[in-house]
Amino acid sequence: MSSHLSLAPARSAHVRATGVHVSFGGRPVLAGVDLVAAAGDRVAVVGENGRGKTTLLRVLAGDLPADRGEVRRAGSVGVADQQLPLGPAETVGDLVDLELAAVRGALARLDRATDALTEAEPGADEEYAAALAAAEALDAWDADRRVEISLAALNAVDDRARPLGTLSVGQRHRVRLACLLGAGHAVLLLDEPTNHLDAGGLAHLTDRLRAYPGVVVLVSHDRALLADVATTVVDLDPSSDGRPRVYGGGYAGHVEGRRAERARWEALHAEQVAEKQRLADDLSAAQNRLRDNWRPDKGHGKHTRATRAPGLVRAVHRRQEELAAHVVAIPPPPQRFTMPELPTGATLVRADGVSVAGRLLTPVDVALDSGDRLVVTGPNGAGKSTLLAVLARALAPDTGQVRHARNVRVGWLGQESAPQGGRTAVELYDERVARAGVSSPGLGALGLLDRRDTHRPVADLSVGARRRLDLALVLAERPHVLLLDEPTNHLSATLVDELTAALGATRAAVVVATHDRQLLRDTAGWPRLAL
Repeated sequence: MSSHLSLAPARSAHVRATGVHVSFGGRPVLAGVDLVAAAGDRVAVVGENGRGKTTLLRVLAGDLPADRGEVRRAGSVGVADQQLPLGPAETVGDLVDLELAAVRGALARLDRATDALTEAEPGADEEYAAALAAAEALDAWDADRRVEISLAALNAVDDRARPLGTLSVGQRHRVRLACLLGAGHAVLLLDEPTNHLDAGGLAHLTDRLRAYPGVVVLVSHDRALLADVATTVVDLDPSSDGRPRVYGGGYAGHVEGRRAERARWEALHAEQVAEKQRLADDLSAAQNRLRDNWRPDKGHGKHTRATRAPGLVRAVHRRQEELAAHVVAIPPPPQRFTMPELPTGATLVRADGVSVAGRLLTPVDVALDSGDRLVVTGPNGAGKSTLLAVLARALAPDTGQVRHARNVRVGWLGQESAPQGGRTAVELYDERVARAGVSSPGLGALGLLDRRDTHRPVADLSVGARRRLDLALVLAERPHVLLLDEPTNHLSATLVDELTAALGATRAAVVVATHDRQLLRDTAGWPRLAL
């Protein structure tokens, strides 16, 4: 792969990827990806978990070389991935300085060039002009003010002496995102930027991305964000010919194009499978005729059998050859999520006046019967996750009490995955089913993980695949009550749509805590609890 990088103003920014292929351990992750974006373009990269979305961002950033293909970039690049670059001992100020390193460097270079110009050093005019252009490209003088605005809008910590180790995961990510929004990079690469943002933060991010003068390439599960900002969508999901698809017309164009693609795919596959079955039926019929004609009706003799036999044998051989030559070239479409049937009961969980010091300040009452629905809303820090933990009896309240019906099973999906050691996904799932003592469908029947991921160590799974496994482990116990904390995080849009429909239809009680604007729209008819 060849890679080219130059510094240019945002209006000259561009990213181009041509025929990008990447494999890990002999397994193709990206196969023939094409992407073109100029200043003002906002490209969304979508796909099921494990399809290479984060890998593509790393290739575009220049952090990972492609096995084949070419990437060209113009302009400085800012990257918000899912791993923070600093440890817990460093401070908020260290993170700000790191993310504004290009700004700091441009201003330092301009200072040196100014001194050289003052001293009339040889070549000082050219160096000053180049340094000034670099600083102007980043709008470097205003960068710290832009960061301060975004820190406030994202409800992020602005105390630059604060150690990162004292911040939550969400707080650290919000600080970093604020830095990147203020840094003035020509190219912005964002991996799941809406995670850990509340309604105010989501609105600020949407506004900043829509007004961004350079190139934005983002990976996100947030369907509302994609609908609001994306101008082009690159879909890495499997297709009928195995190649990625590029859709214009924003996210709405992608949804419609993908729906039509899926319908064609399913129809072509069904036609090929039906043709294979027809050939198999023809072969069976020919074999039956051959057997029957070796036993002709009474009055027919050896001459008849001898005359018919060669033609029948040739017919059988011809149909065998046709069947062997027929290949179902169109692979089966991806599996769909299937929610297991969940049990019912009377009043399942009741919480009266529960609060937790410093985390859930206002006492809350909740009563859940079978089929009940509840959406918990509120800004970051209001206590949404705390309330779900209290309802799950994973956290004791400081005031009030929680009562569970006898033998009730409560499934709690938190925001973070628990360490699982070296065990595989199917081992964990089967263990959870056995511990619950219930009859549950196999892991594969849920349609959450592909066969390859079910037998891999959990530590080797992508973030999205681990999130799918977390959901499968909750469903393994066939709970009477589902407590879901930001259930759409790291999940593909297709799976979120399928999950939302299943949650609306299940007989279990369902409580969802979320900032996901599209999920809030899709559950608009559910009761709300605002914290």
